Amino acid sequence: MIKFGASGNCDSFYAEGHSHTEEAAAFMKERGLDCFEYSFGRGVRITEAKAISLAEAFEKEGVEISVHAPYFVNLANPDDEMAAKSYTYVLDSAKALKLMGGKRCVFHPASQGKEERGRAVERTLDRLKYLRDYIYLNDLQDCMFCPETMGKTAQIGTPEEIVRFCEVDPVFTPCVDFGHVNARGQGCLKTAEDYKNLLSDMLGRLGYERMKHFHVHFSKIMYGAKGEIKHLTFADEVYGPEFEPLATALHELKLEPYIVSESDGTQAEDAAEMKRIYLSKQ
Repeated sequence: MIKFGASGNCDSFYAEGHSHTEEAAAFMKERGLDCFEYSFGRGVRITEAKAISLAEAFEKEGVEISVHAPYFVNLANPDDEMAAKSYTYVLDSAKALKLMGGKRCVFHPASQGKEERGRAVERTLDRLKYLRDYIYLNDLQDCMFCPETMGKTAQIGTPEEIVRFCEVDPVFTPCVDFGHVNARGQGCLKTAEDYKNLLSDMLGRLGYERMKHFHVHFSKIMYGAKGEIKHLTFADEVYGPEFEPLATALHELKLEPYIVSESDGTQAEDAAEMKRIYLSKQ
């Protein structure tokens, strides 16, 4: 079943006097939302007791929780020691995720750095194979590991690259950040056909069962010549992308992803708006 939710706590969460993420479970549920993404962006800093407390709160409300691994994962780093740290960031995120009762771990795959892009992509592919092995060795294969499409041209993570990464093993499922794709493509996502063409290519490579419940990040994003600049809210009328044509494409392709709003401060409100738009298509 398709799910809608927010990445982190929005401005209104704090404005209402909430302070603990356990409270986000009921906050999401009250707004008709189904999921929540917890960020380890600056590091996996969570105690076992806190993770279990979150698991209990979200299970009680029937809201699914996912996590985002630290932003400094870089599987293309030429330094093997630094690459080993990236494996640890992802694995530690997944271990915490299991304690939190979730199944989905999103991560940024890599940065190109000063290398030729093809070489950086190939190194990322090789490192993903090592990461796959560590996932199985740590008995984490029941989690979904979601490499994310990236919004800056210097980052590794075009839709084509993400498909190649997910072809490494079934433990990898795409995280398609449509705001990132749109920013990198200078406003390339405008119509339902634009979305359908993108998703049909991924379906053709990975198959319907792999893609049916893929992971989605969605927000409007300001962009420039080098891609992503900053996240915006649904109030923006300049940059896009718009969600309505994606809702049409999802219905027509019979896809039911886990959709996370990454709007700047209005995550819950914009997630609820996406759900309203999607349901209006039925």
